[in-house]
Amino acid sequence: MSSTPESIDLDAMSLEQLSQIKSSEESRLQAITNHYATLRASASRFSAAKDALSSISPSHDGKDIMIPLTESLYVPGMIREPSKVMLELGTGFYVEKNVKQANAFLERKLKLVDVNSENVMEAIGASRRNVESINIAMQGKMIEIRARQEGMRARMGEQTN
Repeated sequence: MSSTPESIDLDAMSLEQLSQIKSSEESRLQAITNHYATLRASASRFSAAKDALSSISPSHDGKDIMIPLTESLYVPGMIREPSKVMLELGTGFYVEKNVKQANAFLERKLKLVDVNSENVMEAIGASRRNVESINIAMQGKMIEIRARQEGMRARMGEQTN
């Protein structure tokens, strides 16, 4: 399988085909941009978790806290062992870790999100360039159509004289 992107001759396409491809590429760009926003939101949550983790100290033993079950639902709880935390691994799977292990886990997740964000930014740039190329091709087609129409008018004017 080749990993090189498919090249399309935009000049050989009709205005309608260009419009369809532009619409498709704009939809792709929107989806990629939404994915990037999701990645950045994840990075923000991981960073906030690291900050919260760093604020826990042995003096917090027995302290009352609010535990998030969802983004808008919290339940009261109590810190029993400040040296141990529960990490959500995803889709309802949790594991108990010490603070050092939890920090290492969050650090790995942040690095992964950053790498993925960079890749998505490259895809966004490529998609924006594609949309711009299509716009230029469409403008060229419009100029070509206008020139043909002007030529037809000029010929019609010559025939009536």
